[in-house]
Amino acid sequence: MNLVTGRCIWITGASSGLGKALAEQLADAGNFVIVSARSYSPLTELALRYPGRIKALPVDVSRNMDLKDTENKIREITDYVDMVICAAGICEYEDNLSFNPDIYERTFDVNFFGVVRTLKIALPLLKKAQTRPHFIAISSLSSCIGLPRAEAYGSSKAALNYFMDSLRVDLSHIDIDLSVVRPGFIATKLTKQNDFAMPLMMAPDVAASRIIREIAHRKYSIDFPRRLSWPLRLCRFFFSAWCAWVAPKITRIHQW
Repeated sequence: MNLVTGRCIWITGASSGLGKALAEQLADAGNFVIVSARSYSPLTELALRYPGRIKALPVDVSRNMDLKDTENKIREITDYVDMVICAAGICEYEDNLSFNPDIYERTFDVNFFGVVRTLKIALPLLKKAQTRPHFIAISSLSSCIGLPRAEAYGSSKAALNYFMDSLRVDLSHIDIDLSVVRPGFIATKLTKQNDFAMPLMMAPDVAASRIIREIAHRKYSIDFPRRLSWPLRLCRFFFSAWCAWVAPKITRIHQW
């Protein structure tokens, strides 16, 4: 049973993949959903398919975001939000240990700072929520342990995890719930570029259903699938063994 209903929800990264699936399922459940992304056309198509339930708000959460303009535009739609889901994200790999700062800046700009920018705009609206407010950030199981080529992407998600942990401490006496969602591989445009095996791949609609079920119970940590999350946690506990025995088999870097 879907317990997330009758709310005003803002979702970033909603033009495709997981964000789109979340928007569709939450709209179907009787919520009013504001969908944001850089791409205008997919958002418009969503709004046309769900008249009165989905409203398009094109937003680029990167450094190109005009905070004041975005704040004004969302206030034209609503004067409160009950829930915010930060699903915007990008992935770039460190293929040859070139340590190009541009890769790291682009990845952190969206995956980490994009969440900070979204929260800055959303917080005044969350304070006016009609139900207990809920702020949700989509992270990744890749942040659980060091993985090959993931220096930029994994670090941006690990930073996001710590940000949410710290935020949870500072908001511990405030009437708001937080959730960090760390899914495994989801069949999206991001994973389509991967040229390696991706175990336990999930369809976006399946992952979205799982997330909605968990956030309905307002869980803070939401990791799935368990068949992937638990082995990664165990490997993290034995990280020295991971580096000694597993890492040499999965890395593509064999010389400086």
